[in-house]
Amino acid sequence: MRGTESAYAKLNLCLDVTDRLPDGYHNIRSIMQSVDFHDDVELISGPGEWQVESDLNYLPTGSTNLAARAAIAFREATGQGPTGGRIRLRKRIPVCGGFGGGSSNAAAVLRLLNRLCGHPLSWEELEALGFRLGADVPFCIRGGTMLAEGKGERLTELPSFAGRSIILCRPDFSCSTPELFRAIDRQKMRIRPDVTGMEQAIRSGSTRGVAQRLFNVFEEALPRKQSDTVWELRDALLDTGALGAVMTGSGSGVFGVFDSEESAAAALPRLRVQGVDCRLTRTTGRLTR
Repeated sequence: MRGTESAYAKLNLCLDVTDRLPDGYHNIRSIMQSVDFHDDVELISGPGEWQVESDLNYLPTGSTNLAARAAIAFREATGQGPTGGRIRLRKRIPVCGGFGGGSSNAAAVLRLLNRLCGHPLSWEELEALGFRLGADVPFCIRGGTMLAEGKGERLTELPSFAGRSIILCRPDFSCSTPELFRAIDRQKMRIRPDVTGMEQAIRSGSTRGVAQRLFNVFEEALPRKQSDTVWELRDALLDTGALGAVMTGSGSGVFGVFDSEESAAAALPRLRVQGVDCRLTRTTGRLTR
């Protein structure tokens, strides 16, 4: 058994943390968006346990890698598919940037195995299986434009926001998600995202309306030095023509929304001359079989 699948990055157009649950996890409310910037995933069945290969030598190569865990979970849930082999990852999505790279890899493995095995699981069953692996995996199964609630597993499809030009930026530091959640628990948030207004802007197809409502509560919880870096990146994006810019997920990645591919393409060299690690991409619609 052998096949390939693209693993698409995700963005949080807005992200709110609403409350802490008795189990220590948190409820969120976020509008999530997939983009066409992606990793490549190749799966080759074989003897022995699952091994993961990638062009990043610091990623785990065995069963602790989320992609391998996805293959194991699929076999346990369906009784179908190989028991081992190799998963090759060609990484483009920045690691630990809030762009959902690990989650998208796991989602791609689940989609790929489901297709190779003749679709034993529905989309909804794949999403439920993905939630056992991580909070962002259910969204990454189909992507598109979705309202995510609960721990990230309650997904509501919104009208497509596909075709918008985006620049992704990755500063040279990583954020600790558990530490940011603890910081949120300790402080009273001064401002919260207008999730309802964002949803209305998406429904009306207003790129500017969406860009004006980009907001992420985790920016308020960052340590001062990291917060300054994120704000500098946001300012750089706005100065080069972005309609709005914000950090995604628990960081440290930042993205800007542009009104056209031409304006985004013109911004790239201006950002790169400042030493910004950036990439041009576009928002995408929901995946279909």
